[in-house]
Amino acid sequence: MTVDASPQADPCNWKNPGSYLPDSFNPNNYQCLTDILSLAVSKYANLPAFTSLGRTLTYQELDQKSDLFAAYLQNETNLQVGDRIAIQLPNVIQFPVVMYGAMKAGLVVVNTNPLYTPRELEYQFNDANVKAVVVFANMAHNVEKIIKNTSVEKVIVTEIADFHSPVKRVLINSVVKYLKKMVPAYSLPEAITLNQALSIGIGKPLVKHVAKPEDIAVLQYTGGTTGVAKGAMLTHANLIANMYQLRSRLTSTLVERTEIYIAPLPLYHIYAFLIHGLTLVEYGAHSILIPNPRDLPAFIKELKNWKFTGMVGLNTLFMGLCNKPEFKNVDFSALKLTCSGGMPLTHAAAETWEEVTGCNIVEGYGLTETSPLVAFNPLGQERIGTIGIPVEMTDVKIINDDGAEVAQGESGMLCVRGPQVMKGYWNREKDTQEVMTEDGYLITGDIALQHADGYLQIVDRAKDMIIVSGFNVYPTEVEECLSSHPSILESAAIGIPDDYTGEAVKAFVTLKADVDSLDLEAFRIFCKKHMAAYKVPKIVEVRDELPKTNVGKVLRRALRDEE
Repeated sequence: MTVDASPQADPCNWKNPGSYLPDSFNPNNYQCLTDILSLAVSKYANLPAFTSLGRTLTYQELDQKSDLFAAYLQNETNLQVGDRIAIQLPNVIQFPVVMYGAMKAGLVVVNTNPLYTPRELEYQFNDANVKAVVVFANMAHNVEKIIKNTSVEKVIVTEIADFHSPVKRVLINSVVKYLKKMVPAYSLPEAITLNQALSIGIGKPLVKHVAKPEDIAVLQYTGGTTGVAKGAMLTHANLIANMYQLRSRLTSTLVERTEIYIAPLPLYHIYAFLIHGLTLVEYGAHSILIPNPRDLPAFIKELKNWKFTGMVGLNTLFMGLCNKPEFKNVDFSALKLTCSGGMPLTHAAAETWEEVTGCNIVEGYGLTETSPLVAFNPLGQERIGTIGIPVEMTDVKIINDDGAEVAQGESGMLCVRGPQVMKGYWNREKDTQEVMTEDGYLITGDIALQHADGYLQIVDRAKDMIIVSGFNVYPTEVEECLSSHPSILESAAIGIPDDYTGEAVKAFVTLKADVDSLDLEAFRIFCKKHMAAYKVPKIVEVRDELPKTNVGKVLRRALRDEE
């Protein structure tokens, strides 16, 4: 099927990124992100919005609780419009309450990984000049260690079951704290609890802030896996535009009031933030938040409670679930859409997932700096191994090292322009200029090629490329091959120094549950059959697990650092 991939007219003022919200992307005339929730409440007040650990918030409850939090912030703190508030929470129902409440008070949300070390927290809080933080009790000890070295004025702590009924709240929180010992001791005498903040907000006046489309909504920090983490300034216009760019690809499958989506990816990650925090809210969908997707038995147990219609994940999660025999007993009869992003989707993962669930995976591609969606496979015209075609009002070009566009089908650096491209990096004008071309394109850092029918294919990250005897070897290509081996569950490829070839390929692999060992000689024969000789791993290391980010991306850098 040929897809129309004809060049699109420049849709936005690319000299002022982050400021443009196309009329066609804003049929509900949203001014800012809180307008999305306001309209949702008017239509779906009594419908379930978010569930976590057996507690469900309706849209009306989400609106009311976020109002209380906003009233507390406006009346009982010194925070001003535009100040930054860090949200350091896993996937619990407190997250959307705090997120929408902060925006109603006019604050800029700084999404913060709960697993950050004290050093990482201190860097992010100081870089963003964070004035307040809402932290999960399990991680509050890390905030204690660095709070005096930051500009944070207010700390708000929440425990895992704080929004449950009083009896369940005490029971669950006590089990987590005293029996499972998952809450290290901490001392933050100036902190208050989130429930206290909401109680204080009762009866307080609230003047809901209406941000301008070009105002910053979120400071979304890059993963920091290469160099220093930077805060991408994502505006209300960026995120609303990207919501509609995603919606345009999902219109044929999303039905108002009926969708139940599983949310294993953390809401502090921009991928899940866009889908569950914004897009599905507009549809009156019900998101089932999974606080710890790495606990696969508990995850699968939760899945059995729902006839879910959609799921958002990534390659490693799909393979991990399918490797568990109990996963086959989940009811997939209502599942009609599985979305993949965050890392390349392998053929093996796509085929295994469809075999087990009966649902194919639709892959997309994005970056923190693009809010995040850039391209998505059209439904019904998916092509595994590609990221689909650019979403509406998005221009792409592929350039060589000299900045010239490459010929059709040749690989080069992928560049993106559209209304979803960030305003820039927070307080880093030089870094912003380095990733933006003179004609307004963001240089992604990804090597890609575009097929004649417009489908894009990511070859790899430019910084991860391995050069063997002058030949370019892309780790993703090697990993795609390794993932098709019948004994291998996950893999990662890196370059290591080699006296003869300059660099050589080293592979790290984990094995499937029913495999005890890897026949290395048979493995090498397999690789030579499917890859050019210079791409075949010179060294193979079998591990119990691979280092990953909290969203499941394999950390090649961590593996390189070990060498």
